[in-house]
Amino acid sequence: MHTGIYVIMGVAGSGKTTIGELLAHALDIPFVEGDDLHPRENIERMEHGIPLTDEDRRPWLLAIAQRLHDAERSGSGIVVTCSALKRSYRDLLRSRGSADTHFVYLRGSRPTIAERLAARRGHFMPASLLDSQFAALEEPGADEHSSVYDIRESPEAIVANLVQQARDR
Repeated sequence: MHTGIYVIMGVAGSGKTTIGELLAHALDIPFVEGDDLHPRENIERMEHGIPLTDEDRRPWLLAIAQRLHDAERSGSGIVVTCSALKRSYRDLLRSRGSADTHFVYLRGSRPTIAERLAARRGHFMPASLLDSQFAALEEPGADEHSSVYDIRESPEAIVANLVQQARDR
């Protein structure tokens, strides 16, 4: 089975880590938590409620792109979490990482996401930055290699669908 190169995307609290870990396990490929690749300065900004700029995000996106590129070259497949909020970010990940990256967009309403963030503990991303995330969000276009899932679906159902898509390829 072709395992693939996946970026699980969406705003904070959409379930990227949950879906990413489940998908990587189901496909038996490496999982990378994109947040772990943020420069310390970015984490400090977010911890203080300061939204990141495109310039702040660039080194982080390049680090993720490198992981995608390495996985493509090795043929190992990979699942990486990354908000990938803007088309320009996804374009960078495709051009510098892997043109074959499949974006899995986890779509949710602001109230649903806010409720999830309020219940989350131990993460550097405060709920106060949710508005800036939705303001920056450019949903993937029909011409992008992506799948869109409603976060009200169970993580297991989303992953089962993705695994079936991988088998069908």
